[in-house]
Amino acid sequence: MTDKLIIFDTTLRDGEQSPGASMTRDEKLRIARQLERLKVDVIEAGFAASSNGDFECVKAIAEAVRDSTICSLARANDRDISRAAEALKPAASGRLHLFLATSALHMEKKLRMTPDQVFEQAKLSVRFARNLMGDIEFSPEDGYRSDPDFLCRVLEAVIKEGATTINVPDTVGYAIPELYGNFIKNLRERIPNSDKAIWSVHCHNDLGMAVANSLAGVKIGGARQVECTINGLGERAGNCSLEEVVMAVKTRKDYFGLDLGIDTQHILAASRMVSQTTGFVVQPNKAVVGANAFAHASGIHQDGVLKARDTYEIMRAEDVGWSANKIVLGKLSGRNAFKQRLLELGVAMESEADINNAFAKFKELADRKSDIFDEDILALASDESASHDNEQYGFVSLSQHSETGERPQASVVFTVAGKEVKGESDGNGPVDASLKAIESHVKSGAEMVLYSVNAISGSTESQGEVTVRLQNSGRVVNGVGADPDIVVASAKAYLSALNKLQSKADRVAAQG
Repeated sequence: MTDKLIIFDTTLRDGEQSPGASMTRDEKLRIARQLERLKVDVIEAGFAASSNGDFECVKAIAEAVRDSTICSLARANDRDISRAAEALKPAASGRLHLFLATSALHMEKKLRMTPDQVFEQAKLSVRFARNLMGDIEFSPEDGYRSDPDFLCRVLEAVIKEGATTINVPDTVGYAIPELYGNFIKNLRERIPNSDKAIWSVHCHNDLGMAVANSLAGVKIGGARQVECTINGLGERAGNCSLEEVVMAVKTRKDYFGLDLGIDTQHILAASRMVSQTTGFVVQPNKAVVGANAFAHASGIHQDGVLKARDTYEIMRAEDVGWSANKIVLGKLSGRNAFKQRLLELGVAMESEADINNAFAKFKELADRKSDIFDEDILALASDESASHDNEQYGFVSLSQHSETGERPQASVVFTVAGKEVKGESDGNGPVDASLKAIESHVKSGAEMVLYSVNAISGSTESQGEVTVRLQNSGRVVNGVGADPDIVVASAKAYLSALNKLQSKADRVAAQG
Protein backbone atom coordinates (compact mmCIF):
# COMPACT_ATOMS: atom_id res chain seq x y z
CA MET A 1 0.00 0.00 0.00
CA THR A 2 1.26 3.48 -0.87
CA ASP A 3 0.54 6.58 1.19
CA LYS A 4 -0.97 9.81 -0.08
CA LEU A 5 1.15 12.96 0.18
CA ILE A 6 -1.03 15.99 0.90
CA ILE A 7 -0.03 19.14 -0.99
CA PHE A 8 -0.77 22.28 1.04
CA ASP A 9 -0.34 25.40 -1.10
CA THR A 10 0.33 28.69 0.69
CA THR A 11 1.03 30.92 -2.35
CA LEU A 12 -1.89 33.15 -1.40
CA ARG A 13 -0.73 33.57 2.20
CA ASP A 14 2.98 32.98 2.75
CA GLY A 15 3.88 33.60 -0.89
CA GLU A 16 2.04 36.92 -0.78
CA GLN A 17 4.35 38.09 2.01
CA SER A 18 7.12 38.72 -0.56
CA PRO A 19 7.61 42.51 -0.79
CA GLY A 20 5.46 43.65 -3.71
CA ALA A 21 3.64 40.34 -4.15
CA SER A 22 0.39 41.42 -2.49
CA MET A 23 -2.62 40.59 -4.67
CA THR A 24 -6.10 41.97 -5.14
CA ARG A 25 -9.17 39.95 -4.23
CA ASP A 26 -9.86 39.10 -7.88
CA GLU A 27 -6.25 38.09 -8.49
CA LYS A 28 -6.31 35.78 -5.48
CA LEU A 29 -9.58 34.28 -6.68
CA ARG A 30 -8.14 33.56 -10.14
CA ILE A 31 -5.09 31.85 -8.65
CA ALA A 32 -7.25 29.86 -6.21
CA ARG A 33 -9.33 28.54 -9.13
CA GLN A 34 -6.13 27.56 -10.95
CA LEU A 35 -4.91 25.75 -7.80
CA GLU A 36 -8.24 23.91 -7.72
CA ARG A 37 -7.71 22.83 -11.37
CA LEU A 38 -4.25 21.68 -10.30
CA LYS A 39 -6.06 19.56 -7.67
CA VAL A 40 -4.14 21.01 -4.73
CA ASP A 41 -5.39 19.30 -1.56
CA VAL A 42 -5.33 22.35 0.74
CA ILE A 43 -5.28 26.03 -0.27
CA GLU A 44 -4.22 28.46 2.43
CA ALA A 45 -6.27 31.42 1.22
CA GLY A 46 -4.98 34.04 3.65
CA PHE A 47 -4.88 35.35 7.19
CA ALA A 48 -8.50 36.37 7.77
CA ALA A 49 -7.94 38.35 10.98
CA SER A 50 -5.13 40.49 9.54
CA SER A 51 -7.44 42.89 7.64
CA ASN A 52 -10.96 43.23 6.27
CA GLY A 53 -9.49 42.77 2.79
CA ASP A 54 -7.92 39.43 3.70
CA PHE A 55 -11.13 38.33 5.43
CA GLU A 56 -13.11 39.03 2.24
CA CYS A 57 -10.50 37.20 0.12
CA VAL A 58 -10.68 34.08 2.30
CA LYS A 59 -14.48 34.19 2.28
CA ALA A 60 -14.66 34.65 -1.52
CA ILE A 61 -12.30 31.73 -2.12
CA ALA A 62 -14.24 29.58 0.37
CA GLU A 63 -17.40 30.31 -1.64
CA ALA A 64 -15.85 29.72 -5.07
CA VAL A 65 -13.63 26.66 -4.59
CA ARG A 66 -15.37 23.35 -3.91
CA ASP A 67 -12.79 20.64 -4.63
CA SER A 68 -9.94 21.75 -2.34
CA THR A 69 -9.90 22.30 1.43
CA ILE A 70 -9.73 26.04 2.14
CA CYS A 71 -7.58 27.13 5.06
CA SER A 72 -7.09 30.37 6.97
CA LEU A 73 -4.14 31.18 9.19
CA ALA A 74 -4.86 32.43 12.73
CA ARG A 75 -2.78 33.37 15.73
CA ALA A 76 -3.49 31.25 18.79
CA ASN A 77 -6.12 33.57 20.26
CA ASP A 78 -9.92 33.51 20.30
CA ARG A 79 -10.38 36.65 18.18
CA ASP A 80 -8.21 35.43 15.29
CA ILE A 81 -9.70 31.95 15.41
CA SER A 82 -13.29 33.24 15.42
CA ARG A 83 -12.58 35.58 12.53
CA ALA A 84 -11.00 32.80 10.49
CA ALA A 85 -13.87 30.40 11.21
CA GLU A 86 -16.37 33.05 10.11
CA ALA A 87 -14.54 33.61 6.81
CA LEU A 88 -14.45 29.85 6.19
CA LYS A 89 -18.18 29.27 6.80
CA PRO A 90 -19.03 29.00 3.05
CA ALA A 91 -16.31 26.38 2.44
CA ALA A 92 -17.26 22.87 1.38
CA SER A 93 -14.20 21.80 3.38
CA GLY A 94 -12.50 24.23 5.76
CA ARG A 95 -9.41 24.20 7.96
CA LEU A 96 -8.19 26.46 10.77
CA HIS A 97 -4.40 26.84 10.90
CA LEU A 98 -3.23 28.05 14.32
CA PHE A 99 0.32 29.15 15.05
CA LEU A 100 2.26 30.05 18.18
CA ALA A 101 6.02 30.48 18.57
CA THR A 102 7.82 27.84 20.66
CA SER A 103 11.52 28.66 20.30
CA ALA A 104 13.21 30.26 23.32
CA LEU A 105 14.23 33.24 21.19
CA HIS A 106 10.72 33.90 19.87
CA MET A 107 9.01 33.32 23.23
CA GLU A 108 11.30 35.76 25.00
CA LYS A 109 11.82 38.48 22.39
CA LYS A 110 8.57 38.40 20.38
CA LEU A 111 5.85 36.97 22.59
CA ARG A 112 7.35 37.99 25.96
CA MET A 113 5.80 34.85 27.41
CA THR A 114 7.16 32.03 29.57
CA PRO A 115 7.18 28.46 28.23
CA ASP A 116 4.35 27.55 30.65
CA GLN A 117 2.24 30.44 29.33
CA VAL A 118 2.87 29.34 25.73
CA PHE A 119 1.96 25.75 26.64
CA GLU A 120 -1.37 26.83 28.16
CA GLN A 121 -2.22 29.17 25.30
CA ALA A 122 -1.50 26.48 22.72
CA LYS A 123 -3.81 24.04 24.50
CA LEU A 124 -6.63 26.51 25.04
CA SER A 125 -6.50 27.87 21.48
CA VAL A 126 -6.82 24.40 19.93
CA ARG A 127 -9.63 23.54 22.35
CA PHE A 128 -11.46 26.74 21.31
CA ALA A 129 -10.88 26.09 17.60
CA ARG A 130 -12.03 22.47 17.86
CA ASN A 131 -15.46 23.69 18.93
CA LEU A 132 -15.72 25.72 15.69
CA MET A 133 -14.26 23.33 13.13
CA GLY A 134 -13.18 19.70 12.90
CA ASP A 135 -10.05 20.20 10.79
CA ILE A 136 -7.38 21.94 12.91
CA GLU A 137 -3.73 22.43 12.02
CA PHE A 138 -1.24 23.63 14.63
CA SER A 139 2.18 25.11 13.84
CA PRO A 140 4.81 25.80 16.51
CA GLU A 141 6.45 28.82 14.86
CA ASP A 142 10.24 28.50 14.63
CA GLY A 143 9.63 24.86 15.54
CA TYR A 144 12.95 23.58 14.19
CA ARG A 145 14.90 25.86 16.56
CA SER A 146 12.72 24.96 19.55
CA ASP A 147 13.82 22.82 22.47
CA PRO A 148 12.74 19.24 21.56
CA ASP A 149 11.56 18.42 25.10
CA PHE A 150 9.34 21.50 25.25
CA LEU A 151 8.11 20.93 21.70
CA CYS A 152 7.11 17.35 22.52
CA ARG A 153 5.17 18.60 25.55
CA VAL A 154 3.29 21.22 23.50
CA LEU A 155 2.53 19.00 20.52
CA GLU A 156 1.32 16.10 22.65
CA ALA A 157 -1.08 18.49 24.39
CA VAL A 158 -2.49 20.07 21.21
CA ILE A 159 -3.04 16.64 19.62
CA LYS A 160 -4.91 15.64 22.78
CA GLU A 161 -7.04 18.79 22.42
CA GLY A 162 -7.99 17.83 18.86
CA ALA A 163 -5.35 19.11 16.42
CA THR A 164 -5.57 16.90 13.32
CA THR A 165 -2.42 18.16 11.53
CA ILE A 166 0.89 19.06 13.17
CA ASN A 167 3.17 21.27 11.08
CA VAL A 168 6.81 21.75 12.08
CA PRO A 169 8.12 24.87 10.31
CA ASP A 170 11.72 25.71 9.58
CA THR A 171 10.67 29.36 9.78
CA VAL A 172 14.09 30.88 9.11
CA GLY A 173 15.49 28.31 6.65
CA TYR A 174 18.14 27.04 9.07
CA ALA A 175 17.66 23.29 8.59
CA ILE A 176 19.86 20.70 6.85
CA PRO A 177 18.00 17.78 5.16
CA GLU A 178 19.28 14.84 7.24
CA LEU A 179 19.02 16.78 10.51
CA TYR A 180 15.53 18.09 9.72
CA GLY A 181 14.26 14.65 8.68
CA ASN A 182 15.57 13.12 11.90
CA PHE A 183 14.12 16.00 13.92
CA ILE A 184 10.60 15.17 12.64
CA LYS A 185 11.22 11.44 13.14
CA ASN A 186 12.37 12.03 16.72
CA LEU A 187 9.25 14.06 17.56
CA ARG A 188 6.94 11.41 16.13
CA GLU A 189 8.71 8.64 18.04
CA ARG A 190 8.72 10.49 21.37
CA ILE A 191 5.14 11.81 21.34
CA PRO A 192 2.76 9.03 22.49
CA ASN A 193 -0.25 10.23 20.47
CA SER A 194 1.68 11.29 17.33
CA ASP A 195 -0.26 8.73 15.27
CA LYS A 196 -3.47 10.69 15.92
CA ALA A 197 -2.36 13.55 13.62
CA ILE A 198 -0.94 14.00 10.12
CA TRP A 199 2.56 15.47 10.26
CA SER A 200 3.47 18.35 7.98
CA VAL A 201 6.63 20.21 6.91
CA HIS A 202 6.99 23.89 6.05
CA CYS A 203 10.49 24.92 4.96
CA HIS A 204 12.02 28.22 3.86
CA ASN A 205 14.75 28.50 1.26
CA ASP A 206 17.33 30.77 2.94
CA LEU A 207 20.12 28.21 2.37
CA GLY A 208 18.62 26.90 -0.88
CA MET A 209 17.43 23.66 0.72
CA ALA A 210 13.68 24.12 1.23
CA VAL A 211 12.73 21.35 -1.21
CA ALA A 212 15.46 19.00 0.02
CA ASN A 213 14.50 19.63 3.67
CA SER A 214 10.81 19.05 2.92
CA LEU A 215 11.52 15.78 1.11
CA ALA A 216 13.76 14.65 3.99
CA GLY A 217 10.90 15.44 6.36
CA VAL A 218 8.71 13.18 4.24
CA LYS A 219 11.15 10.30 3.66
CA ILE A 220 13.04 10.23 6.96
CA GLY A 221 10.53 11.94 9.26
CA GLY A 222 7.35 10.34 7.95
CA ALA A 223 5.55 13.62 7.23
CA ARG A 224 2.56 13.24 4.93
CA GLN A 225 1.88 16.90 4.14
CA VAL A 226 4.20 19.39 2.43
CA GLU A 227 3.53 23.14 2.61
CA CYS A 228 4.76 24.88 -0.51
CA THR A 229 4.15 27.67 -3.02
CA ILE A 230 4.00 28.01 -6.79
CA ASN A 231 7.46 28.99 -8.11
CA GLY A 232 8.77 28.85 -4.53
CA LEU A 233 7.31 32.34 -4.00
CA GLY A 234 7.78 33.75 -0.51
CA GLU A 235 9.51 36.31 1.67
CA ARG A 236 13.31 36.46 1.78
CA ALA A 237 14.62 33.57 -0.38
CA GLY A 238 11.16 32.04 -0.72
CA ASN A 239 9.40 28.82 0.25
CA CYS A 240 9.53 25.20 -0.79
CA SER A 241 8.58 25.01 -4.48
CA LEU A 242 5.36 23.08 -5.20
CA GLU A 243 6.35 22.05 -8.71
CA GLU A 244 9.72 20.70 -7.59
CA VAL A 245 8.32 18.66 -4.69
CA VAL A 246 5.48 17.27 -6.79
CA MET A 247 7.67 16.24 -9.71
CA ALA A 248 10.36 14.80 -7.41
CA VAL A 249 7.81 12.57 -5.69
CA LYS A 250 6.16 11.62 -8.97
CA THR A 251 9.39 11.00 -10.91
CA ARG A 252 11.02 9.06 -8.06
CA LYS A 253 8.03 7.04 -6.90
CA ASP A 254 10.42 4.11 -6.74
CA TYR A 255 12.09 5.88 -3.79
CA PHE A 256 9.26 7.78 -2.08
CA GLY A 257 6.45 5.27 -2.68
CA LEU A 258 3.81 8.00 -2.34
CA ASP A 259 0.66 8.87 -4.27
CA LEU A 260 -0.27 12.43 -5.28
CA GLY A 261 -3.62 13.92 -6.22
CA ILE A 262 -2.04 16.70 -8.29
CA ASP A 263 -2.93 17.07 -12.00
CA THR A 264 0.58 17.98 -13.12
CA GLN A 265 -0.49 19.18 -16.59
CA HIS A 266 -1.73 22.39 -14.94
CA ILE A 267 1.61 23.19 -13.25
CA LEU A 268 2.98 25.45 -15.98
CA ALA A 269 -0.25 27.45 -16.29
CA ALA A 270 -0.25 28.00 -12.50
CA SER A 271 3.40 29.05 -12.60
CA ARG A 272 2.81 31.60 -15.35
CA MET A 273 -0.32 32.95 -13.71
CA VAL A 274 1.48 33.54 -10.40
CA SER A 275 4.48 35.06 -12.17
CA GLN A 276 2.39 37.44 -14.27
CA THR A 277 0.17 38.39 -11.35
CA THR A 278 2.96 39.15 -8.89
CA GLY A 279 5.63 40.34 -11.32
CA PHE A 280 8.13 37.82 -9.91
CA VAL A 281 9.79 36.49 -13.06
CA VAL A 282 10.71 32.79 -13.19
CA GLN A 283 14.44 32.33 -13.88
CA PRO A 284 15.13 30.48 -17.17
CA ASN A 285 16.98 27.62 -15.45
CA LYS A 286 14.32 27.09 -12.78
CA ALA A 287 13.50 23.39 -12.41
CA VAL A 288 10.25 22.18 -14.06
CA VAL A 289 8.82 25.61 -15.03
CA GLY A 290 11.85 27.60 -16.26
CA ALA A 291 12.09 28.38 -19.98
CA ASN A 292 15.20 26.19 -20.27
CA ALA A 293 13.91 23.34 -18.08
CA PHE A 294 13.47 21.06 -21.09
CA ALA A 295 15.86 22.78 -23.54
CA HIS A 296 18.98 20.97 -24.81
CA ALA A 297 21.79 23.13 -26.22
CA SER A 298 24.53 20.48 -26.29
CA GLY A 299 24.75 18.67 -29.63
CA ILE A 300 25.32 15.34 -27.87
CA HIS A 301 22.25 15.90 -25.69
CA GLN A 302 20.10 16.96 -28.68
CA ASP A 303 21.13 13.85 -30.61
CA GLY A 304 20.38 11.61 -27.64
CA VAL A 305 16.95 13.14 -27.00
CA LEU A 306 15.98 12.80 -30.66
CA LYS A 307 16.89 9.09 -30.61
CA ALA A 308 15.35 8.31 -27.21
CA ARG A 309 13.93 10.98 -24.91
CA ASP A 310 14.88 9.23 -21.70
CA THR A 311 18.60 9.52 -22.53
CA TYR A 312 18.57 13.03 -21.04
CA GLU A 313 14.97 13.69 -19.95
CA ILE A 314 13.60 12.22 -16.72
CA MET A 315 10.21 13.94 -17.14
CA ARG A 316 8.05 14.63 -20.17
CA ALA A 317 7.61 18.35 -20.82
CA GLU A 318 3.94 17.74 -21.70
CA ASP A 319 3.32 16.22 -18.26
CA VAL A 320 3.76 19.62 -16.59
CA GLY A 321 1.97 21.63 -19.26
CA TRP A 322 4.64 22.52 -21.81
CA SER A 323 3.47 22.43 -25.41
CA ALA A 324 5.44 20.30 -27.86
CA ASN A 325 4.72 22.93 -30.54
CA LYS A 326 5.43 26.39 -29.18
CA ILE A 327 4.04 28.39 -32.15
CA VAL A 328 0.33 27.88 -31.79
CA LEU A 329 -1.65 30.56 -33.58
CA GLY A 330 -1.41 33.34 -36.16
CA LYS A 331 -3.51 36.16 -37.64
CA LEU A 332 -5.68 33.72 -39.65
CA SER A 333 -6.60 31.63 -36.60
CA GLY A 334 -10.27 31.72 -35.64
CA ARG A 335 -12.08 32.27 -32.37
CA ASN A 336 -12.65 28.55 -31.77
CA ALA A 337 -8.93 27.77 -32.14
CA PHE A 338 -8.16 30.58 -29.71
CA LYS A 339 -10.77 29.35 -27.23
CA GLN A 340 -9.48 25.76 -27.49
CA ARG A 341 -5.91 26.92 -26.83
CA LEU A 342 -7.08 28.79 -23.72
CA LEU A 343 -8.63 25.55 -22.45
CA GLU A 344 -5.45 23.57 -23.20
CA LEU A 345 -3.42 26.15 -21.28
CA GLY A 346 -5.72 25.82 -18.27
CA VAL A 347 -7.12 29.35 -18.58
CA ALA A 348 -10.77 29.70 -17.58
CA MET A 349 -12.54 32.90 -18.67
CA GLU A 350 -15.47 34.12 -16.60
CA SER A 351 -17.85 34.56 -19.57
CA GLU A 352 -18.18 34.49 -23.35
CA ALA A 353 -17.82 38.29 -23.31
CA ASP A 354 -14.39 37.89 -21.68
CA ILE A 355 -13.36 35.39 -24.36
CA ASN A 356 -14.54 37.79 -27.07
CA ASN A 357 -12.57 40.68 -25.56
CA ALA A 358 -9.43 38.56 -25.24
CA PHE A 359 -9.88 37.31 -28.82
CA ALA A 360 -10.16 40.90 -30.07
CA LYS A 361 -6.86 41.70 -28.33
CA PHE A 362 -5.37 38.54 -29.84
CA LYS A 363 -6.34 39.65 -33.39
CA GLU A 364 -4.89 43.09 -32.72
CA LEU A 365 -1.63 41.51 -31.51
CA ALA A 366 -1.56 39.11 -34.50
CA ASP A 367 -1.60 42.13 -36.83
CA ARG A 368 1.58 43.35 -35.12
CA LYS A 369 3.55 40.08 -34.87
CA SER A 370 3.33 37.07 -37.15
CA ASP A 371 3.54 34.23 -34.65
CA ILE A 372 1.58 34.06 -31.38
CA PHE A 373 3.12 31.90 -28.66
CA ASP A 374 1.54 30.32 -25.60
CA GLU A 375 3.22 32.99 -23.49
CA ASP A 376 1.50 35.71 -25.56
CA ILE A 377 -1.90 34.09 -25.06
CA LEU A 378 -1.38 33.79 -21.31
CA ALA A 379 -0.36 37.45 -21.15
CA LEU A 380 -3.52 38.44 -23.05
CA ALA A 381 -5.69 36.32 -20.75
CA SER A 382 -4.02 37.80 -17.69
CA ASP A 383 -4.57 41.32 -19.04
CA GLU A 384 -8.23 40.59 -19.76
CA SER A 385 -8.78 39.12 -16.27
CA ALA A 386 -7.06 42.10 -14.65
CA SER A 387 -9.44 44.48 -16.43
CA HIS A 388 -12.22 43.18 -14.15
CA ASP A 389 -10.53 44.70 -11.13
CA ASN A 390 -11.84 48.11 -10.08
CA GLU A 391 -9.14 50.17 -11.74
CA GLN A 392 -8.61 53.83 -10.96
CA TYR A 393 -6.17 54.20 -13.86
CA GLY A 394 -6.30 52.70 -17.36
CA PHE A 395 -3.97 52.97 -20.37
CA VAL A 396 -5.33 54.57 -23.58
CA SER A 397 -2.44 55.62 -25.86
CA LEU A 398 1.15 56.79 -25.91
CA SER A 399 3.37 58.75 -28.25
CA GLN A 400 7.05 59.45 -27.74
CA HIS A 401 9.95 60.89 -29.67
CA SER A 402 13.63 60.19 -29.14
CA GLU A 403 16.76 60.66 -31.20
CA THR A 404 20.47 60.63 -30.51
CA GLY A 405 21.62 63.85 -28.88
CA GLU A 406 18.10 65.03 -28.04
CA ARG A 407 16.18 64.63 -24.78
CA PRO A 408 13.27 62.17 -25.29
CA GLN A 409 9.70 63.49 -25.06
CA ALA A 410 6.55 61.50 -24.25
CA SER A 411 2.81 62.09 -24.17
CA VAL A 412 0.54 59.56 -22.45
CA VAL A 413 -3.26 59.46 -22.55
CA PHE A 414 -4.81 57.45 -19.72
CA THR A 415 -8.04 57.30 -17.75
CA VAL A 416 -8.55 58.41 -14.17
CA ALA A 417 -11.83 57.07 -12.76
CA GLY A 418 -13.08 56.63 -16.33
CA LYS A 419 -12.16 60.14 -17.53
CA GLU A 420 -9.37 60.61 -20.08
CA VAL A 421 -6.42 62.79 -19.12
CA LYS A 422 -3.10 63.56 -20.80
CA GLY A 423 0.35 63.81 -19.27
CA GLU A 424 3.51 65.09 -20.98
CA SER A 425 7.15 65.09 -19.95
CA ASP A 426 10.73 64.68 -21.07
CA GLY A 427 13.15 62.17 -19.52
CA ASN A 428 16.50 60.40 -19.69
CA GLY A 429 15.00 57.88 -22.13
CA PRO A 430 11.61 57.11 -23.69
CA VAL A 431 10.56 54.91 -20.74
CA ASP A 432 11.61 57.51 -18.17
CA ALA A 433 9.79 60.24 -20.12
CA SER A 434 6.60 58.15 -20.38
CA LEU A 435 6.47 57.30 -16.68
CA LYS A 436 7.21 60.90 -15.73
CA ALA A 437 4.37 61.97 -18.06
CA ILE A 438 1.98 59.78 -16.05
CA GLU A 439 3.38 60.95 -12.73
CA SER A 440 3.10 64.62 -13.79
CA HIS A 441 -0.68 64.23 -13.60
CA VAL A 442 -1.08 61.57 -10.88
CA LYS A 443 1.49 63.02 -8.44
CA SER A 444 1.57 59.80 -6.39
CA GLY A 445 4.96 60.58 -4.86
CA ALA A 446 5.81 56.86 -5.03
CA GLU A 447 9.42 55.69 -5.21
CA MET A 448 10.31 53.15 -7.89
CA VAL A 449 12.36 50.37 -6.30
CA LEU A 450 12.42 47.94 -9.26
CA TYR A 451 12.09 48.15 -13.03
CA SER A 452 12.64 44.94 -15.02
CA VAL A 453 11.97 43.76 -18.56
CA ASN A 454 11.40 40.16 -19.57
CA ALA A 455 10.87 38.93 -23.15
CA ILE A 456 7.71 36.80 -23.17
CA SER A 457 9.00 34.70 -26.06
CA GLY A 458 12.38 34.43 -27.72
CA SER A 459 12.65 36.90 -30.61
CA THR A 460 12.84 40.63 -31.28
CA GLU A 461 9.18 40.35 -32.31
CA SER A 462 8.36 39.21 -28.78
CA GLN A 463 6.08 41.01 -26.40
CA GLY A 464 7.98 42.60 -23.58
CA GLU A 465 6.71 42.00 -20.06
CA VAL A 466 7.63 44.83 -17.71
CA THR A 467 7.51 44.75 -13.92
CA VAL A 468 7.43 48.02 -11.97
CA ARG A 469 7.71 47.95 -8.18
CA LEU A 470 6.61 51.08 -6.31
CA GLN A 471 6.92 51.98 -2.66
CA ASN A 472 4.89 54.61 -0.84
CA SER A 473 4.16 55.13 2.86
CA GLY A 474 5.46 51.68 3.77
CA ARG A 475 3.48 49.84 1.05
CA VAL A 476 5.31 47.96 -1.70
CA VAL A 477 3.38 46.90 -4.82
CA ASN A 478 4.17 45.37 -8.21
CA GLY A 479 2.60 46.31 -11.51
CA VAL A 480 2.96 44.20 -14.67
CA GLY A 481 2.34 45.22 -18.27
CA ALA A 482 2.87 43.43 -21.60
CA ASP A 483 3.09 44.81 -25.13
CA PRO A 484 5.29 44.42 -28.25
CA ASP A 485 6.27 48.07 -27.62
CA ILE A 486 8.39 48.06 -24.47
CA VAL A 487 7.58 51.72 -23.75
CA VAL A 488 3.86 50.98 -23.85
CA ALA A 489 4.40 47.91 -21.66
CA SER A 490 6.23 50.13 -19.17
CA ALA A 491 3.37 52.63 -19.03
CA LYS A 492 0.85 49.81 -18.52
CA ALA A 493 2.98 48.34 -15.72
CA TYR A 494 3.30 51.74 -14.00
CA LEU A 495 -0.48 52.31 -14.14
CA SER A 496 -1.04 48.75 -12.83
CA ALA A 497 1.21 49.50 -9.85
CA LEU A 498 -0.59 52.80 -9.20
CA ASN A 499 -3.90 50.92 -9.16
CA LYS A 500 -2.58 48.65 -6.44
CA LEU A 501 -1.14 51.56 -4.47
CA GLN A 502 -4.45 53.40 -4.38
CA SER A 503 -6.14 50.25 -3.04
CA LYS A 504 -6.15 50.60 0.76
CA ALA A 505 -5.89 46.87 1.58
CA ASP A 506 -3.76 46.31 4.67
CA ARG A 507 -1.09 43.63 4.82
CA VAL A 508 0.09 42.00 8.03
CA ALA A 509 3.09 39.70 8.09
CA ALA A 510 2.39 36.35 9.68
CA GLN A 511 3.94 33.03 10.54
CA GLY A 512 6.69 31.63 8.31
